[in-house]
Amino acid sequence: MISQRISELHKGIETWDELERGIADAVSVVNEIKSPEEEAAFRPEVEDQMNEIEARFRELEFLTLFDGRYDRKGAILAFHAGAGGTEAQDWAEMLLRMIMRFCERKGFKVKLLNESRGEEAGIKTATIEVEGQWAYGWLKSEHGVHRLVRLSPYNADQLRQTSFADIEVIPDLGDAVDVKIDPKDLRIDTYLAGGHGGQSVQTTYSAVRIVHLPTGIMVTCQNERSQLQNREVAMKLLKAKLAAIEIQKQEAERLKLRGEYHSAAWGNQIRSYVLQPYKMVRDHRTKLKLADAEKVLDGALEPFVEAYLKWSKDPADYLASHAAEAEEDEE
Repeated sequence: MISQRISELHKGIETWDELERGIADAVSVVNEIKSPEEEAAFRPEVEDQMNEIEARFRELEFLTLFDGRYDRKGAILAFHAGAGGTEAQDWAEMLLRMIMRFCERKGFKVKLLNESRGEEAGIKTATIEVEGQWAYGWLKSEHGVHRLVRLSPYNADQLRQTSFADIEVIPDLGDAVDVKIDPKDLRIDTYLAGGHGGQSVQTTYSAVRIVHLPTGIMVTCQNERSQLQNREVAMKLLKAKLAAIEIQKQEAERLKLRGEYHSAAWGNQIRSYVLQPYKMVRDHRTKLKLADAEKVLDGALEPFVEAYLKWSKDPADYLASHAAEAEEDEE
């Protein structure tokens, strides 16, 4: 773990050194220009070089926003369909696909840990593990309730319908999680696995469900090849969720002191995706709006992530500097 961190720091230093050398080379070329003819000849080359340096600098500047304690960690995401049956379950699966496409764009490795399919379509719940540098930093903006407005494909009358689904995002703290769990506080059940796994799937009780009785937290895993592996993964999920509760308590207390705390109630959706009667994706925290809803649902979340990271540093200051976009919700 320490060697990996050292390697990351060395890579970061090398990147900034390369940027500094690029700037020095461009300045050197400019200083060597002695005539208007030479300026005209070298201008395109210097401009291209400076544009490349500026683009690289913006990328590095963006990475400075990942200053959270766990931002460089991997992430564990759980998807839950809201009330509404098939419509909400379909929306939950759409969100799962959106996140998985985003992870593909970033080169993250995604592993499906658990999935409960809907009777007709979609998913009731699903849990994935995302591995990659800054994975949690990139994905933490998606934690919360997501709202969809569209013409329902599951309604014969093609009525405009609103659906909700929840995404839970917690940092993957791995084996570093120092959470003490009393075995007496656990109820552990096994059942037939219904997902992808080894040859014993649906023939042995390899799937594991663990309930933490004091908090009511339930975790499941069924995609590993054995009951032992599923139990190990489920315990890892449970520890991560218990650790996340403490993190959230600390963050809530900090926000209360700052006077900006809002409970994560079901009605406090973080983002709305409107596909009918017009197309618009609107983040209710940052007020960012994008008209290309299909592109967003295909995983193009970068604008929302960047806006969220800037907003989370100082919401009042961010909204004041984006006053033109911070208008009241239209819906």
